[in-house]
Amino acid sequence: MRDFEKSNEIYKILSEAIPEGIIVINKEQKIVSANKHASDLFGYEVGELVGKPLSILIPNSYRKAHSGHVSGFYRNHEKRRMAEGRQLFGLRKNDQTFPLEVGLNPFTVYGNTYTLALVIDITKRKKIEESQTMKTAALEAALNGIVITDAQREDNPVIYYNPTFEKITGYSGDEILNRNCRFLHADDKDQEGIKTIRDSIKNGEKCRVQIRNYKKDGTLFWNEVSINPIRDKAGKITHFVGIQNDITERKIAEQEIFHLAKIFNESLNEIYVFDADTLKFINVNYGASKMTGYTLEEFKTLSPLDLKPDFSESQFRKLIEPIVHDNSKKLQFETVHRRKDGTTYPVEVHIQSSINSDRNMMVATILDITDKKNYTKKLEQTVEKRTEQLKKALESEKELNELKTKFLSMVSHEFKTPLSGILTSATLIGKYTKEEQQDKRDKHLKTIMGAVYHLTNILDDFLSIERMEKGKESYQLSDFSLSKMINEVVYNANMLLKNGQHINYPQNIEDVTVYQDERIASLTLTNLLHNAIKYAPEDTEIDLRVELTDDMMVFHIKDNGIGIPEKDQKHIFDRYFRSENVLLTQGTGIGLNIVKAHLENLGGRIYFKSTENKGSTFTVEMPLKTTKLAQG
Repeated sequence: MRDFEKSNEIYKILSEAIPEGIIVINKEQKIVSANKHASDLFGYEVGELVGKPLSILIPNSYRKAHSGHVSGFYRNHEKRRMAEGRQLFGLRKNDQTFPLEVGLNPFTVYGNTYTLALVIDITKRKKIEESQTMKTAALEAALNGIVITDAQREDNPVIYYNPTFEKITGYSGDEILNRNCRFLHADDKDQEGIKTIRDSIKNGEKCRVQIRNYKKDGTLFWNEVSINPIRDKAGKITHFVGIQNDITERKIAEQEIFHLAKIFNESLNEIYVFDADTLKFINVNYGASKMTGYTLEEFKTLSPLDLKPDFSESQFRKLIEPIVHDNSKKLQFETVHRRKDGTTYPVEVHIQSSINSDRNMMVATILDITDKKNYTKKLEQTVEKRTEQLKKALESEKELNELKTKFLSMVSHEFKTPLSGILTSATLIGKYTKEEQQDKRDKHLKTIMGAVYHLTNILDDFLSIERMEKGKESYQLSDFSLSKMINEVVYNANMLLKNGQHINYPQNIEDVTVYQDERIASLTLTNLLHNAIKYAPEDTEIDLRVELTDDMMVFHIKDNGIGIPEKDQKHIFDRYFRSENVLLTQGTGIGLNIVKAHLENLGGRIYFKSTENKGSTFTVEMPLKTTKLAQG
């Protein structure tokens, strides 16, 4: 130690000029010198460490191993970092431990060997490393896809991605790194959200958008993307962080909700939602407001009792009690509705329960049955009148006897069968008087409704023939909602479906307004859908597709039914003609003839492809004066 003190002045000058702690020890592992930085680091006064064993600076749990490391160092006598690859800790005078880094350097003075230890407190560095490790682990475990791009390289390539981004997109690491994220856009680049992203990156701004992206296998997914710029201390953008969230399920749910809301609001039937406890209306559709004359705000102060003069509150509550807490049951009855102006009209009411959170609600669909109530009388009058008119028309034709025979046979078959069904079902309904027999009453009511609807269509066909033959047919072109018209046609057609049959609803027609004759478009679709239902077996699908161009509206109705024999196909649009494979099935043979005449009068056309026992596809083309998207 005395030999070392001979050069102490030079050592002091040098050691105090160095910002790190310096400790010199001899072979006996005693401290022979320590600069001020080392003393401060370990909490001692200047000079207090000299002569003390090195072990006082080492925590108890490390002293035994540390002594062996120092002895080994003296044997090898080489410059190196102490305990490289292991964590080192120091012990302050106040017994506080802290992480440190030690560099050992051997040297000789007057024939004696010493070791100079350069000591650095790495507490701050360890905290930064731990924080960085934690942040990296968080990025790797995040449920969102995360990418980091290098803004200072050409085309802003990806330099980091987390496992979730790989999972969302289906791409591997080699396919992601060093590429611009636009590879997720595929050919769908004309999106407003993509333009927003480009502008935000160009201007160095953050943004959040929803865009359509495509996985490696081509699957579309909706991506909610957040872009955030990262700047250095000088304010220059160095990177962009992108966070992706697959919101496909949410978008699908939103679209379904939007579609259901449109059906609710655009339905011509009255739809009411009211609280099962208070009976107060919660919501109503446009059809309810139009039929009754009340506004939505007025409805919120009313209950079903304000519309149903035939019911007291106790009677109505007793009526709905069986379905209040049972979503599987439905209630159907006929009553009278009273409008705001006091007038009344007969209605058919369908009610079922619907629970939303803890709120029990009732959904009521109301059908105006004024025409139904007067139907029998009107039917008799119409049949009598049309029969007389047809007799007069047939008398002026050369083929009077043949046409008369065909017509009477058709009327007998087409009117007698459904009228017999109506009579039979009406008789049976009167026998089912018990509450538990409601399902049987419902079955026969459905039979009556289907038969009435069938007869109505036949009468409409007869009227069309008469108007066209007398030159009295007129067409009214107007703007109308395509989805609303199709919803009504499909709703009515659903009443005629056989067991297991299903109509596939066309896509991408929401918010489309077209300019044509709505009545003829509806009549055409109704005729073709009814034929598809009639001539297709149970458990089959009927496809309804719609194509729109700037000047044309095209419908495709495809079924998997019995098809049309090839030899009969050239006559399929002839009046009263029926293929030999449908002679035992109800039908007049005039529906397609009427549809073809109407379409040709409007500048359109109808054609088909059919294979016997495999099915038919009918295509209808209707010219449009204009097509436009309604503002939703």
